[in-house]
Amino acid sequence: MIRHGAARNIVAPLNLFAGVKAVADQSGAKAVSNKPFLTDIKTLRDRARQHIEKGAVTEGYAADRDTVVKILNEALATEIVCVLRYKRHYFMASGIHAEGVAAEFLQHANEEQGHADLIAQRIVQLGGEPNFNPDGLTSRSHAEYVEGENLLDMIKEDLVAERIAIDSYREMVNYVGTDDPTTRRMLEGILAMEEEHAEDLVSLLSEIGG
Repeated sequence: MIRHGAARNIVAPLNLFAGVKAVADQSGAKAVSNKPFLTDIKTLRDRARQHIEKGAVTEGYAADRDTVVKILNEALATEIVCVLRYKRHYFMASGIHAEGVAAEFLQHANEEQGHADLIAQRIVQLGGEPNFNPDGLTSRSHAEYVEGENLLDMIKEDLVAERIAIDSYREMVNYVGTDDPTTRRMLEGILAMEEEHAEDLVSLLSEIGG
């Protein structure tokens, strides 16, 4: 047997498809929107048949595709530079704390490579071309490639780069907004991991007395 309260919980969401949505404001009153929830099926089918060569970029794509591809290529360059910097630091780490710190550098390098792959894949999905050209790589990257004089310098430079990436990705997320939910979710996932990297590096600084 289904209780009456449970039945209401099941039925209520179906009202969204009728195009009427109740929204509670701060005072508790309800405002009603008549905005259609979904495009009608025939229109969706017709639109999908137009420009099929564009793949994932349908008529409903609301973002400026060229701009999104441009900022994604900047993010790609940033990730590549971060991979290279972390790899150098991994191989050049030395001293009493080197083993644990080098392991962290390598893990970060691998994760940044994963970010680069995700970004490149999304650029292709949007009909663009990922820019892997080494010429101009550092000028396209938001973060710098700084080698560091010693282990402490390496950690600090990596932390600075992560802080730059955090701000960059946050701005990209805000720019994309609701116009490109797939790109936004990808960027939010990368942003979350960059924040974890920054916390890891702060912990390393604390451990070695920096």
